[in-house]
Amino acid sequence: MPPGEIDIVLAEPRGFCAGVDRAIEIVERALQKFGRPIYVRHEIVHNTYVVNDLKAKGAIFIEELSDVPPGATLVFSAHGVSRAVQQEAQARGFSIFDATCPLVTKVHVEVAKLAKEGYEFIMIGHKGHPEVEGTMGQLDHGIHLVEDVADVARVRPAQTARLAVVTQTTLSVDDAAAITAAVRARFPQVREPKQQDICYATQNRQDAVKLLSPQVDVVIVVGSPTSSNSNRLRELAARLGAEAYMVDNADELHPEWLAGKSRVGITAGASAPEVLVRAVIDRVKALGAVSVRTLDGIRETTKFPLPKGLRIDAATGLELTERVPETGSRGAH
Repeated sequence: MPPGEIDIVLAEPRGFCAGVDRAIEIVERALQKFGRPIYVRHEIVHNTYVVNDLKAKGAIFIEELSDVPPGATLVFSAHGVSRAVQQEAQARGFSIFDATCPLVTKVHVEVAKLAKEGYEFIMIGHKGHPEVEGTMGQLDHGIHLVEDVADVARVRPAQTARLAVVTQTTLSVDDAAAITAAVRARFPQVREPKQQDICYATQNRQDAVKLLSPQVDVVIVVGSPTSSNSNRLRELAARLGAEAYMVDNADELHPEWLAGKSRVGITAGASAPEVLVRAVIDRVKALGAVSVRTLDGIRETTKFPLPKGLRIDAATGLELTERVPETGSRGAH
């Protein structure tokens, strides 16, 4: 390749996952069916472009339910909410649609089930992240948050005979494994999830970065600063020895990052739309890229059903009464 020419290598899969697709579609369908405004508690997904696009269509994003007028339509974000938020929303009489990712809901269900059996929990996750707040808020007490290996030594459960681990779905697989190993070493009887809490999409995108990073000189991750899984992709690429940067949009890409580079890898977090990836590709092309190729990777076919009340048949415009099936072999992760 002549000096100054750049080869773009795209990770596969990248960008939107089934849970994000579903959450955005819930807001869009609610707007179509009920008209603007539709209120959404917290950013529906952690991406600036997506949130601004939905705002333009009539969505209003709020943090406090007191900001929602009586009788309004309210959507819970993909990250999930605590039982207290659910109960307050119901008490205020809102028309509620839950866009919580079904894989996060699976964790909530497991927590509720094991709590009835007397279990306490160690949750691996980031303090303040809405998914963590939602999961820990499924119980009044008995969930101990650990953010790193050092935190494990500080956990003081009331008992250790019934102790279980749950995980924020968007964590780094490697980080979660190290903390889980520390929990296991301190609490040998701890119950681990029957299936890994880290979602299939997080796993797939990280596996794609593991394949991409050794083949390129620099990795650009498309994602917003608030996106946990996007941050983990950048950290993973850096850990694997690649220069790695994260951009919210193409305007944030610095030309000096590409200086002297011949291969640029591009991926995107699960909440970043492909339109942003294409804009980054165009910017790299303007800076000297001459080719674009996509690595082989897992083709995701998972599709989650929409909530009752928003399942509209595209051909007839009528409400679907039967459950929409899930597709794809990797959906139950």
